[in-house]
Amino acid sequence: MKRAKNKPVAQNTPAENPNSRLVSALAQYQDTNKLNGKGQIATMIFASRLVLNKGLPFDIDKGITTEGEGQVKGLSKSAVQAILKEHGITRVLAEEGGRTSRGSLGNIRQFIGFLNEMHDQGLVNMPQVETWWVVQAKQFFNAKPFALKFEPGKSLRFVIRNLLAQAKTRQSESSGTMFVGAMLQHLVGAKLTLAMPNEDIKHHGFSVADGPSRRAADFEIGQACLHVTTSPGEAVARKCEDNLNAGLHPVIITIHEMLPAADIFTANLGISEQVDVLDAEQFIVGNLHELAGFQSALRRVTVEALIEKYNAIVEATETDHSLRISTK
Repeated sequence: MKRAKNKPVAQNTPAENPNSRLVSALAQYQDTNKLNGKGQIATMIFASRLVLNKGLPFDIDKGITTEGEGQVKGLSKSAVQAILKEHGITRVLAEEGGRTSRGSLGNIRQFIGFLNEMHDQGLVNMPQVETWWVVQAKQFFNAKPFALKFEPGKSLRFVIRNLLAQAKTRQSESSGTMFVGAMLQHLVGAKLTLAMPNEDIKHHGFSVADGPSRRAADFEIGQACLHVTTSPGEAVARKCEDNLNAGLHPVIITIHEMLPAADIFTANLGISEQVDVLDAEQFIVGNLHELAGFQSALRRVTVEALIEKYNAIVEATETDHSLRISTK
């Protein structure tokens, strides 16, 4: 009687029984290439489905770019969300779906090259690869929020600076995601909401550009246009110039170390004496002291009120709820 030949491992091996070498390789690949942001994960999910449909080895030079060679063909929010829906996820991972994220095309080319190499080693199970990236999306959604560090003996400026430092650290670990800018914008928005309860403050997602939405600034209050930025370059200065031409009063709110840059770029346009440039930490902290009535006993209560407003803004305007701040 003939002995039965060993059957090859099926490509639809259940994700519950993963190949440990493949999982380790994927984890190392993600870590090495810092693919932790929402846009990067969205791109990897799309790439996994693309390769799953077309098979391996995959010709990297065919079928992945648009006619202009500038973007990944078919990569969009709807395409990524359709894949996530198949895995039972309805939350939006990335509004841009990875399409406009810096380096999406390079990331997808490199990842497909990695999959081709893994295929040569007989390690690739594409349904498992796709599921692994979907798990990363779930972990992204469930990421721990930033933590409020309030110490009675520390200044309120220390509290705000510590939060921004946490955002800076996370930003350095997640290539392409501007956590500091997003946090700063929404902290300022929360501060304005607290300080001006009768004013209808409009809040917008950090990735929503001023131009397409026809906004003159991040916040428009009365005759003032507030530009909240961690990088006050020429583009911001020109927006301030446009504000002045429209009879409005521009204000740049930025981090301490970038105050000189704001002065330089507005001076280059000859408008430095018409633009207020403010330290973001002081801008926020000044109102916190006033709202607390300069009473030590009310400082924490006031800070927590600021964070409560901040979290509400994040939940209303951002898909990345890991921007939230925990007060516990």
